[in-house]
Parts: sequence; structure tokens; C-alpha cells
Amino acid sequence: MSLTRRAVFSVLAASSATSLACMHNATGEQLRGGLTLTPECRDGDEPTIAQTEGPYFTPNAPLKRDLAADVSTGEPVLIGGVVLDVRCRPVSRALVQLWQANQTGAYDNQGFKLRGHQFTDDMGLWWFSTIVPGLYPGRTRHIHVKVRRAGGPVLTTQLYFPDEPRNRSDSLFDTRLLMRFSNVDERRLGRFDFVI
Repeated sequence: MSLTRRAVFSVLAASSATSLACMHNATGEQLRGGLTLTPECRDGDEPTIAQTEGPYFTPNAPLKRDLAADVSTGEPVLIGGVVLDVRCRPVSRALVQLWQANQTGAYDNQGFKLRGHQFTDDMGLWWFSTIVPGLYPGRTRHIHVKVRRAGGPVLTTQLYFPDEPRNRSDSLFDTRLLMRFSNVDERRLGRFDFVI
């Protein structure tokens, strides 16, 4: 399922701390103006915590948002949010790079399936259309991410899914890295705002 920038804005523009809602009739410019920061965002917030890169990172992933197009099976999911600085201001042109396992828990270590990068827009917005990653021994479901503002250090971390049984037994799992999920128009939507 390919999603347009307008559709993503319509999802994130009405987001709050607990839900994502869709605004179907707004224009792109209206949505940009309506994208509000989450209530957790406060001047002086701590940066998003770092986590291990793991053994499956591949440099030079291509510029792409639709990672779900790389695979023929898997539960589709849209993930996105905003990149903010510690003073709660959106960071434009920040690099956001993602890599993850496929539905069976395997990484593509020969190519770039379920791997890609993008740059945030003027409002700091980032998003990927992807699939829910499968499980593999010792790990809960997670997505690897690198975030970097121009000229700044790289944040390497992992995002997690709520209500996963393996969250309790994964030694890397951290509740501060949980995505917030909702279902809108039969799409599963997850949000995470990075503070760098």
C-alpha cells in the first residue's frame, strides 16, 4: 500500500499523546499548520536514548519511504513522527534511516530490502510504510533507527511495539522507546517523536 505525503500529514496532524486521527478534507498546507507537538514535548526534554546498532546494519541504504514494497508478505504498518531538538523545535532535513527484519525474523544482509532512509521536512516530519517485523531468538519485535541532524552526532536506537509478550524477556527493551499505536481507516499507525 503506497501512501502519499498528504495522507501521512492527515494522520499525524491530529495526533495527540494517546492517539492518531485522520483529517481527510484538509490540504497539505493546512495539515502542516495543524501538526502540533505532543504534550510530552517540553523545553529541556532529555534526548532520545541510544541503543546498540546490532550486527545487521548496512551503510548506504537507499532513499525510500515505502519499505513494504520490498516484500510480498507481512502485516503492513505505517510508522512516523517528528524529529525535535531539546528545546522542542522541529528539526528539518534530519536524516532518518531504518532497517528491520522481515516477517520471519530474517534481515536482508545482501541487499536493501526493508532498509531505507529519508530526510525530515520543514516541520520535522518523518514516516515509513513498512511491515511488522518478525521475531527471532532472544529479541522482541523492534525496528532499528539512526537519526542525525546536519552536522550533528548520530543517534542510533531501536523502536518497540507495545503489548508484545517478549518485551519482558528482551534485555534491550526499554519502555522509553515504545511506539504509540492506533488504527485509522484500517491502517495500523505507530508514532514516535525523536528528541536529538
